This record gives sequence, structure tokens and C-alpha cells, in this order.
Amino acid sequence: MTVNLLDFDAKNLASFCVKIGEKPFRAKQLLRWIHQSGETDFASMSNLAKGLREKLSATAVVESPQVISEHVSADGTRKWLLDVGAGNGIETVFIPEPNRGTLCISSQVGCALECTFCSTGRQGFNRNLRVAEIIGQLWWANKVLGEVTNDEIASKPEYFVGEPRVVQSSGRSQTVSNVVMMGMGEPLANFENVATALDLMLDDNAYGLSRRRVTVSTSGLVPAMDRLRERCPVSLAVSLHAPNDELRDQLVPINKKYPIKQLLAACRRYLENAPRDFITFEYIMLAGVNDSVAQARELVKLVRETPCKFNLIPFNSFSNSGYERSSSAVTYRFRDVLMQAGLMTTVRKTRGDDIAAACGQLAGRVLNKTQRKSHVFIEAVR
Repeated sequence: MTVNLLDFDAKNLASFCVKIGEKPFRAKQLLRWIHQSGETDFASMSNLAKGLREKLSATAVVESPQVISEHVSADGTRKWLLDVGAGNGIETVFIPEPNRGTLCISSQVGCALECTFCSTGRQGFNRNLRVAEIIGQLWWANKVLGEVTNDEIASKPEYFVGEPRVVQSSGRSQTVSNVVMMGMGEPLANFENVATALDLMLDDNAYGLSRRRVTVSTSGLVPAMDRLRERCPVSLAVSLHAPNDELRDQLVPINKKYPIKQLLAACRRYLENAPRDFITFEYIMLAGVNDSVAQARELVKLVRETPCKFNLIPFNSFSNSGYERSSSAVTYRFRDVLMQAGLMTTVRKTRGDDIAAACGQLAGRVLNKTQRKSHVFIEAVR
């Protein structure tokens, strides 16, 4: 039975090398070939002994999820639907900007948390993604985006908003400078697999990203936030979306288990080890629901003791959502209340909504949703 080496971080890859009779240091060489060079053919890994290459060919593979379809937005955003077996598909989004390229990665097939304003939550839940399926999204993006040439950028200016930042690594170009775990699923409900993938993102022999450039977004699984603080503290974004428990219970049902007071206490604990000195609160702007001046003032009082930044997100519509986007005037009035109180606040620019790649629109393809209810808390509190 072959193993997929994309499932292994440095420690597990070293153990695998020992298991097949090789020295542990071979793991570093393999990490560089797999993650920095994007190599899948063991025979081409020229600095490995022939015997090792033969062992690898007999026992291992390097396989990322296969692409079902690709869509490119008028603003340059690219969305891939990736096959994860049994008829299921996940979505991955790349957002190019003049000084960086951000990859939005999925962690689950669907989502079990049922946030009412999110298309993914409406799809149901099938299963957690394996490490290879999580890190495979970054592996794939680096491979395909590394093939985008300056000539292609020049010939298709409508596909690119500025030239994506290019980082040189071991002789090949990478266009992904930032990763956000904000795709399909609740990352902290798939804790171990996500944490292992994060280790690979941060590993200098793999992707070498800084903790500040990797962000995990959570709806508020408090025990798992504490685990992440100890295990792999990267930048943290929390989906807040309401200034009080009554409203948040409706919008983000996990709040009934971990209410706002517990959530904010966990945020303050997280800052003890965090790479940034603030938590980002994501706040989706829903017309007539959570966007009044009074609610903005309530937010100011709520987070008074929590160093934070607010990211106001225009609602991105999907079929039968039941919500409408707050107007620009209402959104900026809401922002001004927060800023006048001294809170750093931005309004997220909507990207990729013409290809359903914007925040809250990812749906993928989710079959056999019977595990939805049973999964929600198991991994997060383990």
C-alpha cells in the first residue's frame, strides 16, 4: 500500500524515512523536492541515492486533489474546484494583489456549523479533509501559478490586478505570499490535520511562510483556540458578526455553546502567543440585521478590553440566502463609529463575486451529508 507524502510534516516524514531503512535527514531533502520544487517524480530527485528513489517509487506517491474546473474573475481572482473523491469537491481561491498573493484554503468538505449567511453552511457536511488535501491546495496553487509568465500577465491584463508578488525559492517562482484558512469548513473542527498543514506552511524546508502571513479563521470553537495557541499560533481571525449573544445565536449557532464572553476571553488568551498584537474580528454587513449605529456602539463597548481590528465584509449574495447587503453608506457609517472609538477598521473589498468566489459564497460539491450533526464538536474539543 502506497502512502501520500503530502500527508507528512517534517517529523512524520523523518519517521517514514526510518521505516524504509533511510536516515532521518532525508526528510529535509524530500520536503524541498516536494514542496519547493513541486516534484512528483521520485526518479527526478537527483540528489537522492538511486536505492532510495526506488524505495520511494515502490511505497509512496505525491498526489494533490485534481482540478475539476477553474474560473477566472474579471478582477483576477481565480477559483478552482478540486476533486476529493466520492463525488465531493472543494473550492480554493487565489486573490492577486500588487504586493501580495493570497490563497484561501478549505479545511472540510462542507461545514457543520450552519452559519445562516454562508453558502458553505447551506451545503451540509461530509467529512474533514486530510493533510494532503489541505496542503495540496497550496502545493497545486504554487505549481500552477508558477507557470504564469510575465507575457501571460501582459497579454491578459483583465485577469490580473497588478502583477502578483513573486518570491524566489530554490530556483522556482511562487506567487502565494499569504494563506488564509477561510475556505470551506471550520478549520478548528479539523484540528490535527489543519495544524499539521500549518506546520508545513511554516517549515523553511517547505513553504517558509511567516506566522503573520498565515491566518486561521474560526467561528469561535473556544477549546480549539486554546489548543492552537499552544500548538501553532498563527494569525487569528474570528467570525463575530454580532454585538450580542441574542443576535449571534441566530447568525452563528456555535455561539449557543461558546457565547461571546467566553469567546473574547479566549481571544485575549490567544494574544499571549500570537504573532500579531491584535485579533481580527470579521463582521459581515447584513442590511437591517446587524448594521445599525446602535449596534456599532454596542460593539465598541463589547471589545473594549480586547485588542482587535475589525474587518467589515459586504454580504455576498447566494440563492435563497434571505439576506441583503448593507448599502455602502450604511457600511461606512458603521465603520466611522468604530474608528471614532479608536478601533482599527477596514471594509473588505469584494473580490471574485462574479464567479462565486467571494467570502461566504464557496459551495463546492458536497454529497452524503449524513455526518453533519455528529461531527461539530468532536475534533475541536479532543
